[in-house]
This record gives sequence, C-alpha cells and structure tokens, in this order.
Amino acid sequence: MNNTIPYMRWRAFARHHPSAFLLAAQLASLALYVAFEGAPGGRFFLGIFGMLVLLLVVWVVIRSPAITWIAWIIAAPAILLSILSWLFVNPNFLLWASLLEASLYFYAAGSLIAYMMEDRRVTTDELFAAGATFTLIAWGFAYVYLVCQIWYPGSLVAGAHPGRPLTFVELLFLSFTNLSATGLGDILPVTPASRVLVMLEQFAGVAYIAVVVSRLIGLTIVRRGGKGPS
Repeated sequence: MNNTIPYMRWRAFARHHPSAFLLAAQLASLALYVAFEGAPGGRFFLGIFGMLVLLLVVWVVIRSPAITWIAWIIAAPAILLSILSWLFVNPNFLLWASLLEASLYFYAAGSLIAYMMEDRRVTTDELFAAGATFTLIAWGFAYVYLVCQIWYPGSLVAGAHPGRPLTFVELLFLSFTNLSATGLGDILPVTPASRVLVMLEQFAGVAYIAVVVSRLIGLTIVRRGGKGPS
C-alpha cells in the first residue's frame, strides 16, 4: 500500500503535466550533450536518448488538441532514418531525418501553443508547456540549421574554428541565442540561406514571447476585473 501511493501520485502527475516531462527531457539532454558528445559510444547513447525525446514529443501531441496521426507519420520515418544515419553514416539519411525531426518539433510546438490558447485560465501544465514550447522551437531550428549546413557547406561559421562544420551542440547554441534575442555573435551565417533562417527564427522568437506575455497579462487583467466590484 505504501509503495502504491507514490506510484499513483507519480502517474497522476504524468497524466496532468506531460509538458513537464518533455521540458525536463529537453533540459537533461543539454547535460548529456556535454557529457557524451565526442566520447566513445556517445553518439549512440545520445541517439537513443533522442529517440526517447521524440516519443515524448508525440506523447505531448497526443495530450494536446492537435491531430495525433500527423505526429506519428512524421516521427516514425524520422526514427528510422536516424537509425540508418547511425548505421551507414550517410549524409542523405541525416539530412532527411533532420528535416523530419524539425517538422515534428515545430508541429509539437504549434500543438502546445493551441493547447495554451484554448481556454482563459493559466494552469501549472500550461506554464510547463510555455517552457517546453520554447525548447521545441529551439531544437526545431537547430535541426533546420543542420540541414542548411549539409546543403550549403560553410553557410555557418564559428569564430573559434572557421572552416570546420558546426556540431549539433553549436547549432543548438546558435538557435537558443537567436530565439532568445541574445545574439552572442560568435557563430555567424554567411550565406543568404543561413541568414534567412536566422531572421525567421528571430521573428519566431519575438512573436512567441509576445504572444505568451500578452496572454498572461490579458488573463491576469480579466481575472482581476472579475474580482472587482460589480
């Protein structure tokens, strides 16, 4: 009985806050990149964890107002192509897998935005969803940058090692700095395609933050107005 109660609480938390698990997995993957990227067998371990994250993304979509089968149609070939890219180290497999993963992340981000906008109250899970959506957009653009780098070699240049392709962590770093409007500037887009992608992400970041902030402020005003004297 004593063991059953914590399990039931954990299960209830997972049922009511799926976005929290996705956000935690995304943040945990940052630490794993530091620990395993470049290490023997690290690529395989990171790939397995990446698949688990993709399944979490689909789970979050299932819990949202979005259409579930679309997420599965994107996720299934993405996982298959990722496995093929590890086995055969083929850039074409990596390119298409990255395109599909970016599509899934963007679709999941859109589904969470729809979930957050469907009512007039802010729940705990919606706060987790706000953070998870930000990371989904950041990961999605990181995969888009990876595709751009494959299609247009040298389109993104790092000041620390010019001429060498950027790692995924570096692309993710670029994505976060653009999305948050930090813009540290040590990684530069040098081709029209990469510059357009950077501009699109900057626009997406500003638009997302504006929508989330305006929603929170609007709901707060409405709630306070409802508590005032009639």
